[in-house]
Amino acid sequence: MAIEKKFIKKALSDLQIAGFLEKELERAGVSTIEIQKTPIATRITITVRRPGLVVGKKGKTIKDLCDELTRRFGMENPQIEVVEVANASLDAKLMAERVGKSIEMRPQAKAAMRISLREIMEAGAIGAEIRVAGKIVGKGGKAKAFKVKAGYIKKSGDMMNSVRVGTYVARLKAGCVGITVKIVPPNTMFADQYSAPDNVAAAQAEAEAELPPEAPAEESAVEQKMEEIKAVEGESKEEAGAKKKPKKKKVEKHGDSEKASS
Repeated sequence: MAIEKKFIKKALSDLQIAGFLEKELERAGVSTIEIQKTPIATRITITVRRPGLVVGKKGKTIKDLCDELTRRFGMENPQIEVVEVANASLDAKLMAERVGKSIEMRPQAKAAMRISLREIMEAGAIGAEIRVAGKIVGKGGKAKAFKVKAGYIKKSGDMMNSVRVGTYVARLKAGCVGITVKIVPPNTMFADQYSAPDNVAAAQAEAEAELPPEAPAEESAVEQKMEEIKAVEGESKEEAGAKKKPKKKKVEKHGDSEKASS
Protein backbone atom coordinates (compact mmCIF):
# COMPACT_ATOMS: atom_id res chain seq x y z
CA MET A 1 0.00 0.00 0.00
CA ALA A 2 1.28 3.44 -0.93
CA ILE A 3 2.21 5.80 1.87
CA GLU A 4 -0.50 8.28 0.81
CA LYS A 5 -3.21 5.64 1.13
CA LYS A 6 -2.00 4.81 4.63
CA PHE A 7 -2.34 8.43 5.70
CA ILE A 8 -5.85 8.67 4.21
CA LYS A 9 -6.91 5.40 5.82
CA LYS A 10 -5.63 6.52 9.24
CA ALA A 11 -7.39 9.89 8.97
CA LEU A 12 -10.69 8.26 8.02
CA SER A 13 -10.37 5.77 10.87
CA ASP A 14 -9.71 8.56 13.39
CA LEU A 15 -12.70 10.51 12.06
CA GLN A 16 -15.01 7.52 12.44
CA ILE A 17 -13.77 6.86 16.00
CA ALA A 18 -14.23 10.53 16.98
CA GLY A 19 -17.74 10.57 15.54
CA PHE A 20 -18.66 7.40 17.40
CA LEU A 21 -17.35 8.76 20.72
CA GLU A 22 -19.11 12.12 20.29
CA LYS A 23 -22.40 10.32 19.64
CA GLU A 24 -21.99 7.97 22.61
CA LEU A 25 -20.88 10.72 25.01
CA GLU A 26 -23.22 13.47 23.85
CA ARG A 27 -24.67 14.00 27.33
CA ALA A 28 -21.20 14.54 28.83
CA GLY A 29 -20.46 17.56 26.62
CA VAL A 30 -17.43 16.57 24.54
CA SER A 31 -15.00 19.37 23.72
CA THR A 32 -12.02 17.67 22.02
CA ILE A 33 -10.92 14.12 21.19
CA GLU A 34 -7.24 13.29 20.57
CA ILE A 35 -6.15 9.88 19.27
CA GLN A 36 -2.51 8.81 19.53
CA LYS A 37 -1.38 5.39 18.35
CA THR A 38 1.71 3.81 19.90
CA PRO A 39 3.28 0.37 19.45
CA ILE A 40 1.93 -0.68 22.87
CA ALA A 41 -1.57 0.83 22.91
CA THR A 42 -3.92 3.42 21.43
CA ARG A 43 -4.36 6.41 23.72
CA ILE A 44 -7.57 8.44 23.47
CA THR A 45 -7.79 11.72 25.40
CA ILE A 46 -11.33 13.07 25.76
CA THR A 47 -11.96 16.57 27.15
CA VAL A 48 -15.51 16.82 28.49
CA ARG A 49 -17.65 19.08 30.65
CA ARG A 50 -18.95 16.30 32.94
CA PRO A 51 -16.32 13.57 33.31
CA GLY A 52 -18.49 11.54 35.73
CA LEU A 53 -20.79 10.49 32.89
CA VAL A 54 -17.83 9.17 30.90
CA VAL A 55 -16.26 7.20 33.72
CA GLY A 56 -19.49 5.69 34.99
CA LYS A 57 -19.99 3.65 38.14
CA LYS A 58 -16.70 1.92 39.02
CA GLY A 59 -15.40 2.68 35.51
CA LYS A 60 -18.07 0.56 33.80
CA THR A 61 -18.79 3.09 31.03
CA ILE A 62 -15.11 3.35 30.04
CA LYS A 63 -14.74 -0.45 29.95
CA ASP A 64 -17.81 -0.78 27.72
CA LEU A 65 -16.43 1.92 25.41
CA CYS A 66 -13.05 0.15 25.13
CA ASP A 67 -14.75 -3.17 24.32
CA GLU A 68 -16.94 -1.50 21.70
CA LEU A 69 -13.94 0.20 20.06
CA THR A 70 -12.09 -3.11 19.90
CA ARG A 71 -15.09 -4.93 18.43
CA ARG A 72 -16.18 -2.28 15.91
CA PHE A 73 -12.90 -0.72 14.77
CA GLY A 74 -10.40 -3.50 15.57
CA MET A 75 -8.46 -1.21 17.94
CA GLU A 76 -5.75 -2.96 19.94
CA ASN A 77 -5.58 -2.21 23.66
CA PRO A 78 -7.45 1.13 23.72
CA GLN A 79 -6.79 3.37 26.73
CA ILE A 80 -9.20 6.24 27.40
CA GLU A 81 -8.15 9.24 29.45
CA VAL A 82 -10.84 11.69 30.60
CA VAL A 83 -9.98 15.37 31.21
CA GLU A 84 -12.39 17.94 32.61
CA VAL A 85 -12.74 21.29 30.84
CA ALA A 86 -11.10 24.03 32.92
CA ASN A 87 -13.67 26.72 32.03
CA ALA A 88 -16.68 25.71 29.93
CA SER A 89 -17.60 29.36 29.28
CA LEU A 90 -14.34 29.85 27.32
CA ASP A 91 -14.72 26.67 25.24
CA ALA A 92 -16.08 27.61 21.79
CA LYS A 93 -17.47 24.16 20.95
CA LEU A 94 -19.32 23.77 24.23
CA MET A 95 -20.79 27.27 23.99
CA ALA A 96 -21.96 26.60 20.42
CA GLU A 97 -23.57 23.38 21.62
CA ARG A 98 -25.29 25.24 24.45
CA VAL A 99 -26.73 27.85 22.08
CA GLY A 100 -27.90 25.11 19.70
CA LYS A 101 -29.59 23.11 22.48
CA SER A 102 -31.42 26.19 23.74
CA ILE A 103 -32.63 26.99 20.20
CA GLU A 104 -33.86 23.40 19.77
CA MET A 105 -35.82 23.61 23.02
CA ARG A 106 -37.13 27.15 22.50
CA PRO A 107 -36.57 28.82 19.12
CA GLN A 108 -35.61 32.26 20.39
CA ALA A 109 -32.18 32.66 18.86
CA LYS A 110 -31.47 36.29 19.80
CA ALA A 111 -32.09 35.81 23.50
CA ALA A 112 -29.93 32.67 23.62
CA MET A 113 -27.13 34.44 21.75
CA ARG A 114 -27.13 37.46 24.07
CA ILE A 115 -27.12 35.33 27.21
CA SER A 116 -24.23 33.19 25.95
CA LEU A 117 -22.23 36.24 24.83
CA ARG A 118 -22.62 37.86 28.25
CA GLU A 119 -21.48 34.66 29.94
CA ILE A 120 -18.38 34.42 27.70
CA MET A 121 -17.33 38.02 28.35
CA GLU A 122 -17.90 37.70 32.10
CA ALA A 123 -15.56 34.68 32.08
CA GLY A 124 -12.71 37.00 31.04
CA ALA A 125 -12.60 36.65 27.25
CA ILE A 126 -10.98 39.47 25.26
CA GLY A 127 -13.55 39.18 22.48
CA ALA A 128 -16.33 36.89 21.26
CA GLU A 129 -18.68 36.47 18.33
CA ILE A 130 -21.75 34.24 17.89
CA ARG A 131 -23.36 33.68 14.49
CA VAL A 132 -26.59 31.76 13.90
CA ALA A 133 -27.81 31.09 10.35
CA GLY A 134 -30.74 29.05 9.02
CA LYS A 135 -34.53 28.83 9.11
CA ILE A 136 -34.96 30.20 12.58
CA VAL A 137 -38.39 31.82 12.06
CA GLY A 138 -40.26 28.59 11.35
CA LYS A 139 -41.53 26.39 8.59
CA GLY A 140 -42.03 28.25 5.34
CA GLY A 141 -39.98 31.26 6.47
CA LYS A 142 -36.83 32.51 4.82
CA ALA A 143 -33.42 31.61 6.14
CA LYS A 144 -31.83 34.35 8.17
CA ALA A 145 -28.50 35.02 9.84
CA PHE A 146 -28.00 36.78 13.17
CA LYS A 147 -24.68 37.84 14.65
CA VAL A 148 -23.71 39.33 17.99
CA LYS A 149 -20.18 40.25 19.08
CA ALA A 150 -18.32 42.02 21.83
CA GLY A 151 -14.74 42.96 22.63
CA TYR A 152 -11.75 42.62 20.29
CA ILE A 153 -11.51 39.75 17.80
CA LYS A 154 -9.41 39.03 14.70
CA LYS A 155 -10.95 38.01 11.38
CA SER A 156 -7.97 37.02 9.23
CA GLY A 157 -4.23 36.44 9.17
CA ASP A 158 -1.93 34.25 11.23
CA MET A 159 -3.34 35.75 14.42
CA MET A 160 -6.55 33.79 13.76
CA ASN A 161 -4.70 30.79 15.24
CA SER A 162 -5.19 32.39 18.66
CA VAL A 163 -8.98 32.49 18.20
CA ARG A 164 -10.97 29.46 19.36
CA VAL A 165 -13.70 28.41 16.91
CA GLY A 166 -16.54 26.00 17.62
CA THR A 167 -19.52 24.89 15.54
CA TYR A 168 -22.78 23.05 16.13
CA VAL A 169 -25.78 22.10 13.99
CA ALA A 170 -29.22 22.46 15.58
CA ARG A 171 -31.93 20.37 13.92
CA LEU A 172 -35.34 22.04 13.94
CA LYS A 173 -38.58 21.05 12.23
CA ALA A 174 -38.06 23.73 9.57
CA GLY A 175 -34.49 22.61 8.85
CA CYS A 176 -30.94 22.76 10.15
CA VAL A 177 -29.50 25.83 11.86
CA GLY A 178 -25.76 26.38 12.00
CA ILE A 179 -24.12 27.98 15.03
CA THR A 180 -20.55 29.32 15.00
CA VAL A 181 -18.83 30.67 18.10
CA LYS A 182 -15.47 32.46 18.12
CA ILE A 183 -13.70 33.27 21.38
CA VAL A 184 -10.43 35.10 22.10
CA PRO A 185 -9.18 33.61 25.40
CA PRO A 186 -7.73 35.80 28.18
CA ASN A 187 -4.05 36.82 28.17
CA THR A 188 -3.89 36.66 24.37
CA MET A 189 -1.40 39.20 22.94
CA PHE A 190 -1.82 40.17 19.29
CA ALA A 191 1.02 41.68 17.28
CA ASP A 192 -0.79 44.97 16.64
CA GLN A 193 -1.49 45.46 20.35
CA TYR A 194 2.14 45.52 21.45
CA SER A 195 3.29 48.84 22.92
CA ALA A 196 6.67 49.98 24.19
CA PRO A 197 7.03 50.41 27.96
CA ASP A 198 6.39 53.84 29.44
CA ASN A 199 9.50 53.84 31.61
CA VAL A 200 11.96 54.14 28.72
CA ALA A 201 13.79 57.05 30.41
CA ALA A 202 14.17 55.07 33.63
CA ALA A 203 15.51 52.10 31.69
CA GLN A 204 18.02 54.37 29.93
CA ALA A 205 19.21 55.80 33.24
CA GLU A 206 19.65 52.30 34.65
CA ALA A 207 21.65 51.25 31.60
CA GLU A 208 23.95 54.28 31.95
CA ALA A 209 24.39 53.59 35.66
CA GLU A 210 25.50 50.05 34.87
CA LEU A 211 28.47 51.34 32.81
CA PRO A 212 31.86 50.70 34.51
CA PRO A 213 33.39 53.79 36.21
CA GLU A 214 36.73 53.22 34.45
CA ALA A 215 35.26 54.14 31.06
CA PRO A 216 35.87 57.97 31.28
CA ALA A 217 39.42 57.44 32.59
CA GLU A 218 40.17 55.11 29.71
CA GLU A 219 38.95 57.71 27.19
CA SER A 220 41.20 60.43 28.70
CA ALA A 221 44.18 58.05 28.68
CA VAL A 222 43.61 57.30 25.00
CA GLU A 223 43.43 61.02 24.18
CA GLN A 224 46.70 61.69 26.09
CA LYS A 225 48.42 58.88 24.23
CA MET A 226 47.28 60.28 20.89
CA GLU A 227 48.71 63.73 21.80
CA GLU A 228 52.08 62.16 22.73
CA ILE A 229 52.19 60.33 19.39
CA LYS A 230 51.47 63.57 17.52
CA ALA A 231 54.21 65.40 19.44
CA VAL A 232 56.77 62.67 18.65
CA GLU A 233 55.83 62.79 14.98
CA GLY A 234 56.32 66.60 14.92
CA GLU A 235 59.76 66.31 16.51
CA SER A 236 60.85 63.64 14.03
CA LYS A 237 59.79 65.87 11.14
CA GLU A 238 61.85 68.82 12.49
CA GLU A 239 64.93 66.64 12.90
CA ALA A 240 64.56 65.33 9.36
CA GLY A 241 64.38 68.91 8.03
CA ALA A 242 67.49 69.96 9.95
CA LYS A 243 69.59 67.13 8.54
CA LYS A 244 69.00 68.19 4.98
CA LYS A 245 72.10 69.85 3.29
CA PRO A 246 71.82 73.55 2.31
CA LYS A 247 71.78 74.30 -1.37
CA LYS A 248 74.87 75.99 -2.99
CA LYS A 249 74.35 79.55 -4.12
CA LYS A 250 75.49 80.56 -7.58
CA VAL A 251 78.13 83.37 -7.63
CA GLU A 252 77.85 85.82 -10.47
CA LYS A 253 81.01 87.47 -11.74
CA HIS A 254 80.76 91.20 -12.40
CA GLY A 255 83.15 93.28 -14.44
CA ASP A 256 84.06 95.67 -11.64
CA SER A 257 85.01 92.87 -9.31
CA GLU A 258 87.21 91.28 -11.94
CA LYS A 259 88.92 94.58 -12.56
CA ALA A 260 89.56 95.14 -8.90
CA SER A 261 91.10 91.75 -8.49
CA SER A 262 93.36 92.36 -11.48
